[in-house]
Amino acid sequence: MTLDLDHFRQELESELEQLRAARESVNHEGSLTDETGDLATGADELADNATETYMRELDDGLGKNADHLIGEIEAALDRIESGTYGTCVVCGKPIAAERLEAIPYATLCIDDKRAQERG
Repeated sequence: MTLDLDHFRQELESELEQLRAARESVNHEGSLTDETGDLATGADELADNATETYMRELDDGLGKNADHLIGEIEAALDRIESGTYGTCVVCGKPIAAERLEAIPYATLCIDDKRAQERG
């Protein structure tokens, strides 16, 4: 099986760029008070602050997921450079091109991925 490494490199780099942009958009540098102003004491202000806190926690979760995917994609790009891209890290067999189209940073063939999910 011969993979079009340039195609997968472009896919991975495009996804990496999108994730980095998304990660930057949820990056919170200051405290909640810095971002939203002094915490007020009225009921409406408390509700607004609760919403802001919830949104920040949601953004933090999305940011952590983006960080994880960025690491996976960077590792896949490293595998392209080292010549190991598309090879299952468990059994050493080729990962199907269809699987890589769906998940270009996959490290496991479908059989080993299923075995992993079964535990």
